[in-house]
Amino acid sequence: MMNRVTDPSTLPMFDDISAASSRIADGIFHTPCFEAPALSERCDCTVFTKDEHLQRTGSFKERGARNALLMLSHDAKQRGAVAASAGNHALALAHHGRELGIPITVCMPIHAPLVKQRRCELLGAKVLRCGEHILEARQTADDLAQKDGLSYINGFDDPAVIAGQGTIGLEVMAQVPRLDAVVVPVGGGGLLAGMALAIKTQQPEVQLIGVEPVRASSLHAARQSGAPISSDMQATLADGLAVPKVGDLAFQLIQKHVDHVVQVDEEAIAMSIFRLAEDTKAVVEGAGATGLAALLDGQLPELQGKRVVVPLCGGNIDPGMLGRVMDLGLVHDGRLVRFHAFIGDRPGGLSQLTNVIAEQGASVQQITHDRAFGITDFASVLVECTVETRDAAHRDEVLQALAKNGIETRVLEAIRPKAVPPGIGR
Repeated sequence: MMNRVTDPSTLPMFDDISAASSRIADGIFHTPCFEAPALSERCDCTVFTKDEHLQRTGSFKERGARNALLMLSHDAKQRGAVAASAGNHALALAHHGRELGIPITVCMPIHAPLVKQRRCELLGAKVLRCGEHILEARQTADDLAQKDGLSYINGFDDPAVIAGQGTIGLEVMAQVPRLDAVVVPVGGGGLLAGMALAIKTQQPEVQLIGVEPVRASSLHAARQSGAPISSDMQATLADGLAVPKVGDLAFQLIQKHVDHVVQVDEEAIAMSIFRLAEDTKAVVEGAGATGLAALLDGQLPELQGKRVVVPLCGGNIDPGMLGRVMDLGLVHDGRLVRFHAFIGDRPGGLSQLTNVIAEQGASVQQITHDRAFGITDFASVLVECTVETRDAAHRDEVLQALAKNGIETRVLEAIRPKAVPPGIGR
């Protein structure tokens, strides 16, 4: 049964990317790629953001999904396509399947975000909840493809998908003259492989750099072993990059065209989300912020003074998680501080505390009394305060003013757990 116009095991070529660009043009956004001056100043290079989070379903995955669907044979389009995904690939297939009249079935791990399950259903896809993680969902998808004659579309290791993602590279070269480097997030490798093939074919002098989370480093494992291998995933803020095994086709292209790969930790990813939101007003998920994280974290000093593009490849972040990240960013910058203060257990004790804080121009966000725990002096009360300040220097001024007024304080630091929970992958 021939479902594809081309063999899905064939390595894509530059001409495939050029053809994909024309094929998908009327169904995806030609996203902007503007300089971000505030980020340029922070990173000591000229940073351009390729805003793929502005696609209709919030990620670059639409390009590869639409290209793969359009390349199905007529009969295959009638039967439909199936994929295993817990996130953006599922949304992209559901959206473009509906637009093209192609039935879509998505196999999601049972712990996939409920909001994404629901969004896929609203887009007309059939959603099956199966398996504890993405590999078990993949097995179900493979079984359905065999049983019902559906076309399985891999989210990162399908030549049509890689070619579709590579169209971003064509746009970047047209949008940014005198390009020096592109810094790309890596999960399964499809985006990095496609962009590297597109750019290195036309401008081989441009550096292609991959960035992956320390907690989800399947490309690092593959490069060490010389071939894709399964690796353990830990829970990561960049959950869209938590792929246990980098794609075989993607890996071949990465080995040929990518200059090097670096890793970033969770705090760097979180601060990248924070900087993007505050400096550029872009709301980006962890995976989408991972490329910029390497620049902000100082891991690429060789790019100092260079013209660098960073794809913001996804914007589907949970609002609750975004709130946590923003608070972490404020704490990191010294603009949000939580401390214990010890005040007299008498009328006016709390008023004195808040008056000193107000006199320094700071704002109390939260305050709680505790008479039962943490203190055995019956003449005193433990008060926990969360205070917003202008910056780290202002924070220190507030604490010094409290000390001058006889109020002892102890700043509370973030607690980092020793054990990291496993991730389920995407």
